[in-house]
Amino acid sequence: MKEAVDDAVPTAVDILYYPNSTMIEFRLDGHAGVMTYLQIVQQVRRALLVGRLLPGDQLPTVREVVAKLAINPNTVLKAYRQLEHEGVLVSRPGAGTFIRQDVRIAPRPGQAALGAALARWMHRARREGLDDNDLRAVFDDVLRNEDNKIAAAQ
Repeated sequence: MKEAVDDAVPTAVDILYYPNSTMIEFRLDGHAGVMTYLQIVQQVRRALLVGRLLPGDQLPTVREVVAKLAINPNTVLKAYRQLEHEGVLVSRPGAGTFIRQDVRIAPRPGQAALGAALARWMHRARREGLDDNDLRAVFDDVLRNEDNKIAAAQ
C-alpha cells in the first residue's frame, strides 16, 4: 500500500493514491499548443520517468477522465491506444488499463534526489516572490546556458 505524498508545489501531473491502485490525475493546458490526447500521453510518460507511476499501476477509466476534464471519450481512447501501441499500457477487459509490468520507461539513478533539490529551490524561489512564469524563465535560461557550455566544450 502506497502512502500519500504531500507535494506543496503544484505539478503538471498529480497522483492520487488509493488503497489498491495508483491513479494519475490529468491536467490539460489549452494554451500549450499540444493536442489534448498528446498531453495525456506526455503526462503518462513523465509520470513514469519521475517514478510517480510504476509497472502495474492502474490508470483512470475513460469515463473518469471524461468526467473530470469534460473531453470527448475518443480523445482518451486515442491516448490510451497510442500508449498501448508503444508498449507502455495494457488493457484488461473488465479490469481496466494498467502500466505494463515490462515497461521500459523508468526513473534514472539519482533522479529522486535531484527532484527533491529542485523542489527545495522552487520553495525558496516562491518565498522570494517568483511565480510560475518566473520559475520557467529562470529554468529555461539556466538550461539554455548549460547546453551552450556543453556545445562549446565539444
